[in-house]
Amino acid sequence: MVLRRRALPYLLLLPAVLAELVVHLVPMVTGLWMSFKELTLLYIRNWSEAPGAGLDNYKVAVDVNGAIGQDLLRSFGVTVAITVLTVGLSWVMGVGAAILLQEKFRGRGLLRAVFLVPYALPVYASVITWSFLLQRDTGLVNHVLVDQLGVTGDRPFWLIGDNSFWALLTVIVWKSWPFAFLVLMAGLQGVDREMYEAAAIDGAGMWRQIRHITLPALRPINQVVVLVLFLWTFNDFNTPFVLFGKAAPPAGDLVSVHIYQSSFVTWNFGAGAAMSVLLLLFLLVVTVLYLIFTSRRRPAHA
Repeated sequence: MVLRRRALPYLLLLPAVLAELVVHLVPMVTGLWMSFKELTLLYIRNWSEAPGAGLDNYKVAVDVNGAIGQDLLRSFGVTVAITVLTVGLSWVMGVGAAILLQEKFRGRGLLRAVFLVPYALPVYASVITWSFLLQRDTGLVNHVLVDQLGVTGDRPFWLIGDNSFWALLTVIVWKSWPFAFLVLMAGLQGVDREMYEAAAIDGAGMWRQIRHITLPALRPINQVVVLVLFLWTFNDFNTPFVLFGKAAPPAGDLVSVHIYQSSFVTWNFGAGAAMSVLLLLFLLVVTVLYLIFTSRRRPAHA
């Protein structure tokens, strides 16, 4: 009887462990094996016949003097820039909206629902809608900026050239910030309102209350929100792929789409797998360092 009770938790976890092995670990191991092979179009029908490449795929990927390495480095830089701006803007917008909607007023529930619409919409539907809005001649964005407001005399191209960076950033922030808003708003529900009332009696204004009450209370939640936004944005494939198609412009070439192009457009699956492994290692290192850094800064009583 005692043995059955001890085994019950493991039996309950067994389906999740098996699903994790099938969905994640098996493809990861397969990708790692592929990264050490010269797996090109010639061997796509029989992977086992692909000759070994050793570390050649990795050497080509990190060789910044070569064309492949330069393109990967440029794509990595674009991804870092997009990720930093997305995380920063999404967090600022999320925490600002969460704080403003803590006070009760007429229409608060409607505003909360409206703010969550981008998060609730399917990615493909929302990004396709944005692709129509950003069209040069028929898009609503240029109609407002050029025809209505007269910001520029010419209609800019938003989906090609350097402007594609800002178009991609706008779409990613638009669909990402409601997640930060939702989580932070839920976190603020646990903050005692009497603390704000006492601070107001002591003469603390809104900014001092936010600095000394709100932000410290949200510190553990911010740790999770920032990490999740970072991982989501850095690995985002759907948004640039739907917005730009298979051939993303250099200014909007996220590393996830770049790896896809290296694998399925040039048919060099070995090189694409090596890039994926390098990306995985980078994200693991950044995640571990971030968790260590934020855990040390957390107060001992938290």
